[in-house]
Amino acid sequence: MKIKNIILFGTALLLTACKQGERQQPTEEEYPLLTLKPTDRELSVKYSAVIEGKQDVEIRPQVSGTLTRVCVEEGARVRKGEVLFVIDQVPYQAALQKAQATVATAEANLATARLNLEGKEELFRNKVVSDFDLRTTQNACKSAEAALLQAQAELRDAANNLSYTEVKSPVDGFAGMTAFRVGALVSPTMSEPLISVSDNSDMYVYFSLTEKQALSLTAQYGSLDKALASFPEVSLELNDGSLYGQKGRVDVISGIIDRTTGTVQMRACFSNADRRLMSGGVANIIIPYYREQCLVIPQGATYEIQNRFFAYKVVDGKAVSTAIEVFKIDNGREYIVESGLQEGDVIVAEGAGLIKVNEE
Repeated sequence: MKIKNIILFGTALLLTACKQGERQQPTEEEYPLLTLKPTDRELSVKYSAVIEGKQDVEIRPQVSGTLTRVCVEEGARVRKGEVLFVIDQVPYQAALQKAQATVATAEANLATARLNLEGKEELFRNKVVSDFDLRTTQNACKSAEAALLQAQAELRDAANNLSYTEVKSPVDGFAGMTAFRVGALVSPTMSEPLISVSDNSDMYVYFSLTEKQALSLTAQYGSLDKALASFPEVSLELNDGSLYGQKGRVDVISGIIDRTTGTVQMRACFSNADRRLMSGGVANIIIPYYREQCLVIPQGATYEIQNRFFAYKVVDGKAVSTAIEVFKIDNGREYIVESGLQEGDVIVAEGAGLIKVNEE
């Protein structure tokens, strides 16, 4: 029995095949070698993400009526409290005046009831009227007080309804598009908002980790809060393949696993002063991983059998298959070796999957 060996010559390996009892012209294959030494690497991993404004607010009417004014320009910057639409105010002004009149009437009735009560109390002390008459007058006074309270509540309601005819922006931001024009009938029950206002000075980018990845973070840092505090700055790859010019920070890690997808949602915040990012867009979050003084080998220096990685280490001029463990994240060209090799080892740098070590 003879073994086909890989023999070291200078910086190449010479493969010579021999068969027992048969002489053949030797065949040679050269494979580059690599001496391992520690180096630093930055790896990254991408996650699909959705971009949303810091606040995306759907503006809806709180009262019914026809639009008499459209004050907002589509796409324009709006300020908090700025009037966007005006709904016909005439019926609400009339309702307010009616409520004011009701309050005035209730106040007069209460004043009369109090005068009656004062007179009854004086007559009762002089034993002119009975206890029943006094109690009846007291109840009438309380009824007048309740009527005033009800009238005042209706006045506040009418005043609020009148104020709601001016539809205002609740946030600073940029207006979206609207299909509503002057004369359109609107109401609080309508399914479509009048307009949307997006506060996109900062943008939130939402992405998800698998449960296993989230548990790995917890194990690495001790808790999700510590993982959040230790998270490096992240990059954003836009839908056109370009990189967004500013880095972001992961500021939220959900503590709840989505039962449907088995993932944990995360959020990164990016400044958007130039308005390049738009709410509703899709992108990729790029998370960097820094490894210092690690052993890096080309992926071509490995081969895989049943989810296990192997490399050929040169020992005494011969290539010996060696099982290794690699870091779970790679850059598509190299692997970081976790175990199985050490500094100073010489390995076959390319073509490991083509090398055959046979026994006869």
